[in-house]
Amino acid sequence: MPEVVFRVRWPDASVQRCYSPSTVVEEHVVAGEGYAVAEFVARSRVALTVASERVRERFGFPCSRAAAQLADIERRAAYFAAGEVVVEAFEN
Repeated sequence: MPEVVFRVRWPDASVQRCYSPSTVVEEHVVAGEGYAVAEFVARSRVALTVASERVRERFGFPCSRAAAQLADIERRAAYFAAGEVVVEAFEN
């Protein structure tokens, strides 16, 4: 299963490398695009849930690393009432 790392810049200019066990994330966020924090979280939730389910279909169990990544994104997002998250790049 092809995994992907996507690099995002948060409203405070910090950069985070995020993991997905599937390239499906590329269907939900676009490199170079900015998203309101809440929208980025929602898109990440969908993408990482789908990615984890693909792992479950193939291996019989969900991807705990995808779940941990989503939890980290949600935790970071809680610090920002507003602002934009920019998806800087995908690293395959």
